[in-house]
Amino acid sequence: MTQLPTATQKKLGLVIDLDTCVGCHACVVSCKGWNTENYGAPLSDQDPYGADPSGTFLNRVHSYEVQPDEGHAQLVHFPKSCLHCEDAPCVTVCPTGASYKRVEDGIVLVNESDCIGCGLCAWACPYGAREMDVAEKVMKKCTLCVDRIYNDNLPEVDRVPACVRTCPAGARHFGDLGDPDSEVSQLVAERGGFDLMPEMGTKPVNQYLPPRPRDAEPEYDILAPYLEPVADTAKGFAGWLDKALSALPGGR
Repeated sequence: MTQLPTATQKKLGLVIDLDTCVGCHACVVSCKGWNTENYGAPLSDQDPYGADPSGTFLNRVHSYEVQPDEGHAQLVHFPKSCLHCEDAPCVTVCPTGASYKRVEDGIVLVNESDCIGCGLCAWACPYGAREMDVAEKVMKKCTLCVDRIYNDNLPEVDRVPACVRTCPAGARHFGDLGDPDSEVSQLVAERGGFDLMPEMGTKPVNQYLPPRPRDAEPEYDILAPYLEPVADTAKGFAGWLDKALSALPGGR
């Protein structure tokens, strides 16, 4: 079985804002596109335009209607991919060493040439974050776009996972969660970020930011300045029109 490193130099991961995500699936599409065109074997599809399509995706978005204890029900969009756990059971269960966690950044990867497609890692993952590629017969998972984040041929702004770069709502953030001074760590601290299923003891690196209550009354009306009358007495054409309409039967 594969051994986990006792410690990693960084803890690269994602912070996903459930309050901001609009469920547009742009992250799903960009992930599929980037990983199909670049990293490893393509993410295959089976009968994509038929009656029963299926395929391999490293990132999916689920939507749930939740009912808070107080207030109205609200729709929460929940993106899910590999969480790059510190104590990753998908790694320790792998019989060939194909699944491994990198010491330098904590990213969990699969060496596809060593993967025998046994599916043990998918069975061990409590988050359902691994997928067997039917065409390639190997296990696939989120790589945090390791071929992007270290690619000096890309502009610096593009050296983030494709899902982060694409998100139109700014709901996805990337950085070192092992550094308490990093932007992502500060964001987690400020917003009360949380682990997914902490009771499993996997210590996921990825964090989620909770959605805010939708029933809170705003402290002020941002449209108020635009709703104030601009003048007490109409002038010019508007003044003439007001007088003309007032002169009509039933006018004021």
